[in-house]
Amino acid sequence: MIVAIDGPAGSGKSTVARGLADRLGFRYLDTGAMYRALTWLALEHGVELEDEDALAELAEGNAIAFEGDVVRIGDHEVTVAIRGARIDRVVSAVARHPRVRAIMRDRQRELAEGSDAVIEGRDIGTVVCPDAEVKVFLVAEAAERARRRQAERPEIGAEALATDLRLRDERDAAQMQPAPDAETLDTTALSVEDVLDRIERLVEARARA
Repeated sequence: MIVAIDGPAGSGKSTVARGLADRLGFRYLDTGAMYRALTWLALEHGVELEDEDALAELAEGNAIAFEGDVVRIGDHEVTVAIRGARIDRVVSAVARHPRVRAIMRDRQRELAEGSDAVIEGRDIGTVVCPDAEVKVFLVAEAAERARRRQAERPEIGAEALATDLRLRDERDAAQMQPAPDAETLDTTALSVEDVLDRIERLVEARARA
């Protein structure tokens, strides 16, 4: 079974996806980490982020692997490096290129193949795994999303972080639409456990069906 969890930054999808995978004993796949890893490698190699062909060549030549929570691209372990503000600000510029998305999509499908998995991202339910048995789209009020990101990125000022979130939403708008059959959950006032309980019930209902 594939559980697709989509939503904007700060909606809680990473925390929820990891927690759900742990509860269910499913594999966890963070597709956003793949784009972040490629962005990190592009910056390290001095690749222009508007150069779609160069980015696609970099993606094709450097496999991304997950070992638990550890993320690797090529010969580099980038688990911590890809979570910095430097990557936050530019990852959308890399992820929007059609050739890059096509390469990543194929790899994401390969990683998900043949196993029960919880997969998080922005277009999992619509593009990567449109046949996923359970699709959830998480949302939250802008102020709450900013508060959560501030807790994760205390080195960034609240105003700058709110601006970054708004700009990311605008850049990601084309990819970030809920699938018609997705369950939309507003996590603003919900605890992580509440969200996990609700999604687990969806999974159980789908399994019974």
